[in-house]
Amino acid sequence: MHTGIVHSIDFEAGGVQSGFLAIPYSVDRSPYYQIRIPWLRVRNGEGPSLLLMAGNHGDEYEGELQLARLMRRLKTLDISGTVTVLPIINQPAVMAARRCSPFDGGNLNRAFPGNPAGTPTERIAHFLEHELFPRHDVVLDLHSGGTSMAHLPCTLIERQADPARFERTLDLMRQMGAAHAFIADNGPAAPTSMGAAGRAGAVGLSGEFGGGGTVTPDSMAFTAGAIDRLLVALGIVSAPVLSASLDETPTPLQLLSLSRHSQGIYATRRGWFEPAARLGDRVAAGDLAGWYHDLERIDAPEEALHFAEGGIVISHRLHCDSQSGDCLIQVAEPIEA
Repeated sequence: MHTGIVHSIDFEAGGVQSGFLAIPYSVDRSPYYQIRIPWLRVRNGEGPSLLLMAGNHGDEYEGELQLARLMRRLKTLDISGTVTVLPIINQPAVMAARRCSPFDGGNLNRAFPGNPAGTPTERIAHFLEHELFPRHDVVLDLHSGGTSMAHLPCTLIERQADPARFERTLDLMRQMGAAHAFIADNGPAAPTSMGAAGRAGAVGLSGEFGGGGTVTPDSMAFTAGAIDRLLVALGIVSAPVLSASLDETPTPLQLLSLSRHSQGIYATRRGWFEPAARLGDRVAAGDLAGWYHDLERIDAPEEALHFAEGGIVISHRLHCDSQSGDCLIQVAEPIEA
């Protein structure tokens, strides 16, 4: 199958393989330029197969750094099954420290199922959905709030029509050890990596592992623990690879839903946002969410903003200076599976 990507992966070979996915893409500086995306594949026997990826959005660093570290450690480990690692799948966006690709403006997590003859972003999406995802039992795509958002640490899955697969997905998500998790209802045609994983027959897992375009000791530990727990739960390794140790009992999991525009507060004009609620706070409809200041009209009092719905605060804007249309703060609804 023509995928628009050149690679040397031998999907049948055992042992350790590594290299680059190459996307030919002519630029002004270099007419025969290649976008080069590093990968590692380790296979030992016929056990479970796991694809780990990060850098879907370039400014989300916890997954990128931890998967790069995992690549280095996996090369010397005995595993059971197969692990494929892509730490900076959207390499142009990562190198530009941007959410979207600087070459085509593409948002990879809205580009599936992709196009093998399309833009670089479309070609990456097509290769993932048609070549990589179908060859793995489980896909974990690591995200965070990116440069502009603080996000409650959580895991995420798509609701599945197949009850058995949905229960398997829920079980793996619980074993990843987060205190909060989303169940998204984007449907089978979703243009996201999780929609693509489902169409490919894989169990799709994701999450928000930090935010702010930075990393902290807490966010890195949370990311490492989630990766290690998944590797152990699948039986690929018997002990953590990135963490010094893991708690015996995972944290009880609160499931969340974010499905309505009214769960967020959006800017309607330029202003400067001051949040009043913290990530993880439980709030009720009508509670104070924050204040919106106007530094172009110093004599005008700040506007009090109130939540339209109750729930758990899951994200808020980090950039104080905001424009019309920016999401300022969101709450998620606690649900049962």
